[in-house]
Amino acid sequence: MSPHPETTPRVTRASRSQVAARQAPLRRAYEQDAAQALVVDRAHTVGRELDDPVRTAVVPGEEYRAEDVVIAIGNHRGVGGLHDAPNSGELLCAALAACQDSTIRMVADLLGVRLTALAVEVEGDVDLRGALAVDGSVRVGFQSMRCRANVEVAHGTDPRIVEMLLTAAERSCVILDTLRHGVDVATSVDLAKRVDRSAATASPPRRAGP
Repeated sequence: MSPHPETTPRVTRASRSQVAARQAPLRRAYEQDAAQALVVDRAHTVGRELDDPVRTAVVPGEEYRAEDVVIAIGNHRGVGGLHDAPNSGELLCAALAACQDSTIRMVADLLGVRLTALAVEVEGDVDLRGALAVDGSVRVGFQSMRCRANVEVAHGTDPRIVEMLLTAAERSCVILDTLRHGVDVATSVDLAKRVDRSAATASPPRRAGP
């Protein structure tokens, strides 16, 4: 049932909305062909300095120059790392913070709401006994996470539209939805065996005989 018109805030989508202009052709394309809406996000680590057990580096995406987006990763001091660079748990928190922030921005643009301040903070709780196999009853992953968005809008903005903004942004945040509902993760390992090239290229022994 549709809400009563007298209790529904009037939303005027900004004619200058950057998001609306960019999304319009995408929405039409996805409605006509759902396959076009399926995308694959990627990331890969950089296999260097393999003698360093507490640091690595990761490159998100594949459309950018690797040297521009390499993110140094350091293991948490709580598992024996040096904690001299962001750890993977912090990157997970950062992914949620970035997704929630960008989603709020896009929905605000669509609704014609002018943001005057925006900051998203994410915290995650981990019991490291799980990761270090100290207690088998403790799960390895995060036990809980908290996402807090600090939002300020222009004076005079209809509070009901602000509520619509926050509700829509929470619903549309891809990372938040993934964390809340889970996702199947398939893992595989390609174990490359080192070849002793000196032995492989050596001349075969001569056969004895005349």
